[in-house]
Amino acid sequence: MKLYDELKWRGLIKDEAGEDLAEKINQGGLTFYWGTDPSADSLHIGHLSSLLTAKRLELGGHHPILLVGGATGLIGDPRPTSEREMQSKETILANYEALQKQISSLFGYEMVNNYDWSKDINFIDFLRDYGKYFSINYMLNKDIISRRLATGITYTEFSYMVMQALDFLWLFEHKNCTMQVCGSDQWGNVTAGVDLIRKKTGQEAYAFTMPLITTKDGKKIGKSEGNAIWLDINKTSAYEMYQYFLNSEDEMVIDYLKVYTFLSPDEIMAIAQRHQAKPELREAQKTLAKEVVTFLHGEKEALKAKEMSEALFSGHVKNLTKEEINNVFKGVPSFLTKENNIIDFLVENKIASSKREAREFVTAGSISINEEKITDEHFIVNKSMAIDDEILVIRRGKKKYFIAKFN
Repeated sequence: MKLYDELKWRGLIKDEAGEDLAEKINQGGLTFYWGTDPSADSLHIGHLSSLLTAKRLELGGHHPILLVGGATGLIGDPRPTSEREMQSKETILANYEALQKQISSLFGYEMVNNYDWSKDINFIDFLRDYGKYFSINYMLNKDIISRRLATGITYTEFSYMVMQALDFLWLFEHKNCTMQVCGSDQWGNVTAGVDLIRKKTGQEAYAFTMPLITTKDGKKIGKSEGNAIWLDINKTSAYEMYQYFLNSEDEMVIDYLKVYTFLSPDEIMAIAQRHQAKPELREAQKTLAKEVVTFLHGEKEALKAKEMSEALFSGHVKNLTKEEINNVFKGVPSFLTKENNIIDFLVENKIASSKREAREFVTAGSISINEEKITDEHFIVNKSMAIDDEILVIRRGKKKYFIAKFN
């Protein structure tokens, strides 16, 4: 399977610009870029499909450039419903430097900052040298603009398309960059760049977009209860990353294997057959979680995340260290405690709403502490049962967890 065909098979090409794009991709030798604005100090899972697509192209003989938009980040691309909150120059610069370290460590891609060539363009030159190539009708027909007309769009956001087109032109002229790769929501900006290059230079440029990776119900992947799944291990632990992909929906997991792993098509199809036959084994999800965490954080972290996940699933919480428990149960309700009768312990720490409910939980076998079921309402919760003489993991029912810590 040639590179273009494999990218299509993996679901990584949606829209295309430029003649004979498939041939160009299969031949290799193109310099291409993709971009992101430094709105945070780490990339997240939503960016990973683009990063891995760039890696596939690099392995196919192309040269990747990552553009981090120090200039466009100060403006913010139009969101579907409202204007983005502007960030300070200091924040944008700090985020850029953090992303530079992250990308260098993970991929080693060449990285550029559009602030370097945008900062010295004065307003008159911007209008004369670039603005004259964009008709208002042309811009209004772009989905990224038209979807905001009903609610209103500022001139600042309206200018974003021109700035992104300018980036492609600059890279074309200074880096021999002839192709742009991005998410499908950027199609209007991408074609604006292709058109600007043709109008200014008379030469052809190429582009393709990748479909946005979503869950079964259409939500962008990378969001977990409103929190981004970061590539920075200090912001999202290897265990959290592993668990996120382990919980992938059965209907979506094979698509995710195509996008997020370097397993061959034959390997993925074999997993798909086994998954269809016995989805309860969750082989596809386990493979996906292992491959992603290994790629980002190494085999050691992937193995540790797997062991932590299995310890929790099998009820072997006592086998985890204090640090691992804090990692696994990040975000779970926690409190300081003292030795106490189990009924008072449950009520005082709001695990039960009343002593009556607490007794019902205990006698029904619904309460476990460090995976030891408590059925005696006279039981005394004491420090001797704590992990590392400090932590208790309380489970109410099958999935409701609490963390208690002794002073």
